[in-house]
Amino acid sequence: MDISIFLEPVAEKCFSKAYRPGKQTLGETINIYRNEDEFPDLEGVDLAIIGVKEERGAVDNKGCADGVDYIRKALYPLFNHWPQLHIVDLGNIRIGKEPNDTYYAVNQVLTELMKNKTVPIIIGAGQDLTYTMYQVYEPTGKLINIAAVDPMFDIGNDKEALNSHSYLSHIILHQPNFLFNFTNIGYQSYYVDTENIELMKQLLFDAYRLGSVKQNIELTEPLIRNANLLSFDISAVRAADAPGVKNASPNGFNGEEACRMTRYAGLSYKLSSVGFFEYNPHYDINSRTANLIAEMIWYFIEGFSSRQDDIPTLESTDFKRYNVQISDSQDVVFLCHKITGKWWMDMSFLQNDDQRYERHHFIPCSKEDYEQAMRNELPDKWWQFYQKLM
Repeated sequence: MDISIFLEPVAEKCFSKAYRPGKQTLGETINIYRNEDEFPDLEGVDLAIIGVKEERGAVDNKGCADGVDYIRKALYPLFNHWPQLHIVDLGNIRIGKEPNDTYYAVNQVLTELMKNKTVPIIIGAGQDLTYTMYQVYEPTGKLINIAAVDPMFDIGNDKEALNSHSYLSHIILHQPNFLFNFTNIGYQSYYVDTENIELMKQLLFDAYRLGSVKQNIELTEPLIRNANLLSFDISAVRAADAPGVKNASPNGFNGEEACRMTRYAGLSYKLSSVGFFEYNPHYDINSRTANLIAEMIWYFIEGFSSRQDDIPTLESTDFKRYNVQISDSQDVVFLCHKITGKWWMDMSFLQNDDQRYERHHFIPCSKEDYEQAMRNELPDKWWQFYQKLM
């Protein structure tokens, strides 16, 4: 398919700061769609940046459609340390008459990219676009996992139109449903209804409070490593570091923590799409938020450049194996990759004939989970996925 019909070139104003002292900035070295008659060749592309100026589904955040150009202005002057990667910027999705027209265009572009094993990086728009990103995986016939860095759950209600505060309910109710697990990272309790917290537990989804993950940000690595899709709501970052959000909060992740999480996402061999949403330049201060998002993208690329296929299979020989016997329960088997040092729980004993579950019998975990098992305590994560796979 010729996806150029859904895209428009990057505006020339985005290049005003692309050239600073030194050589090899991203603005100078990646392939950028600048002219209508010069659409980039997609053959062998590793990463593709795509802007979406769609704000009609962004609740109370008018103006976020203008964020894509500011992010590019901040991204292009950063230096490219990865000459081995083929990175393109495909410009912006052409906005449709109705939001559904835009969603369709995004779906077609992402579908074509992912057929080519190109990882899309979405910038701009409201977080409702997460639902469209999810739909792209439907033709694969596989169950997938979503991770969202977000101060709230965005469940809305089952009668609410698709928007940035209800996209999760649309994903849950979508038929056929192919969501295996959803993980919220960094929710803030005062923004979340207690009924929704209980609903997340009933659905066997993961939800981690901001305070618990800030105590040790490294614990977010296996959560992100388990995802096929990462949706990052920039309002999850505190207002001091990211003021460019209509609903900015005094609490949240700091800039360094946000960059570490996106680097984890880049490192994950499983993750195949990422989106950065809800940035509104009209509330930004000295482009502080745009610069942070640009750095988050930079760290994602850095992580991607170091990716290794460290996902276990039944035939894997690249892992150290640890059997931990816990009294009155099933033995817990842990795997640790000999090179990357990443930990997994082996739940392949639950295999069945449903091929949709094939990729979910090895659960990313941390060394802390192994140490907990060694204390004769069954990790919560093991029990949660045991119930999912039964």
